[in-house]
Order: sequence, then structure tokens, then C-alpha cells
Amino acid sequence: MAPGARTSLAESLASSCALPVLAAVDGARLEPGRVHVAVPDRHLLVDESDALRLSSGPRQNRVRPAVDALFRSVARWCGPRAIGVVLSGSLDDGSAGLAAIAAEGGVPLVQDPSEARFPGMPKAALRVVPDAATMTAYDLGEAVAEMAGKPITDESRPPDPLIWETDMIAYGTSDVPDRGEPVALGCPDCLGGMYVVRSGLAAHYVCHVGHSYSPQSLLAARNENAEEAIWTAVSALQEKAMILEELVRQSEASGDGAAAETFRAEAGRAGQAAAVLQEQVSRPAGTRGDDTVRRTVG
Repeated sequence: MAPGARTSLAESLASSCALPVLAAVDGARLEPGRVHVAVPDRHLLVDESDALRLSSGPRQNRVRPAVDALFRSVARWCGPRAIGVVLSGSLDDGSAGLAAIAAEGGVPLVQDPSEARFPGMPKAALRVVPDAATMTAYDLGEAVAEMAGKPITDESRPPDPLIWETDMIAYGTSDVPDRGEPVALGCPDCLGGMYVVRSGLAAHYVCHVGHSYSPQSLLAARNENAEEAIWTAVSALQEKAMILEELVRQSEASGDGAAAETFRAEAGRAGQAAAVLQEQVSRPAGTRGDDTVRRTVG
């Protein structure tokens, strides 16, 4: 959802649902039989008093609201009372959050990828939570209705990285020192150092201010960074060739043929390198010849 978008999702669901469906409001308490829907440009979280919180904290997986932010807050504060459901969608959003819910004793449910319009998210969730129950969308609704309201045992204290990350997304600060394992990666948003946080088989990356990335969303961000860098190089090489052509004209006008030839050859190399880079970045993903780029530019 775009930050300033007016979303009609709550209205659309309410028109065909027996339960009341509302756009989330900061401070609203969770009540049985009431559905709350995320709103644009705010993370939807749950706090220690079972109240909803809308946060403008750091983006997770390059979006706000992010399902992983919700799932992690639910994992921390609801523990085994939580039921997490991953439905149709692209990339691996929700997989790390679902793993956190499972690790804290909650129930992980996943839509059958074979019936999902976009199977990426269900498949990613099952890779890191292979024990999650897999069902059709219709059966998921029945399962949630059957499990809701059942008594559970008292939850234990969640791990420090989960506490730190949910503090950062909700409040922007945390007294917990353990953020995860430092890794040699820079945050695509703020360029800060990053940590890897593991929950069972799942792993995600978080920087010191709270930007968070699943592996696939971090890879997508890095692909964008690489494309931007290549276009910057194309522009620089083309400008270099233009300046060298001007030096060619000056040298020829002054009768310095040797200098003109030197500048012309250098301009040709710059132009050729720019053309090769532009050809590579313009090709569809998966067809780019990285070896050709390295040989030509290197």
C-alpha cells in the first residue's frame, strides 16, 4: 500500500463477513470476534496489554506495514496464544515471523502452495517451519475457528533478539544488548551494520536502528543497488567519452595528431564499456552475462 493510499480492504472484507471488520486504530484492545486490518504506512503491532499499536518505525522487508513486524510482536506478547497464518504472496515475507510464533509455542498455519495464486510466501514459510499445518484457504478458516479460545499453558520469556527487535519497531529504543550475530553486511536503507537473527530454520537480517530484511527481500534490495551502480557507471563512462571527444577535436585543431589518436582510442574504450554495461543491465533477469561484464570492464 502506498503511504498516502486510502485502503478499502477493511470495507471490502466487512461487506462479506459475519464478523465486524475495522481498520486498525492505535490503542484499540483486541476483543473476541473482531477483525482489525492494517492501515497504510503504519506497522500493526500488539503490545503487552493485548492492545493494538500503530508504529511508523523502520521498514521491514522494505515495506510498512510488514507482516513480520506484526508476527514478531504477537510472538513476543502472545506466545502460545498466537495462531499465525501465511497466505498467498510473493518472496518470503512472513516466514521469519511465523518461525518466531512457532518458536514461542504458537500455532503456524500455511496455505497449500498448490492452490495459492502466488505460492512464494507459502513455500518460503514451509521451508523454515516445515512442521506447519498446510491446508486450503477454506480449511484454514475452519482450523482457526476450532482452535480459537482453547486454553493454553503460560508462556516463557522470549529470546533477547526478539525483545530488542520488537522494542525497536515499537519504541525506537531498547535496553536489551543482544541483537543477534553480527554479519559483514550493510543495511540497504541506512548503510548501518547488520545482525543475523535465527528462529529455528529461519534467518533474517536487522540493522542497529531496526530495519529488517528476510533473505529474499535483502537479495532484491541488493539487486536494485547493483542496477543503480551499473547505471551510474554507464553515465560516468558516457560522460568520459564525451569529454575525450572534445579533447580529440582540440588536438586535431591544433595539429597534434598523436594526442588526438590517444584521446580517440580512450574514448572508444569508454564508449564500448558503457555500451556493454548498458546491454547487460537492460537484459531480462537470469540472462545477464556476468563474465562478459567482468572481462570488458575489468
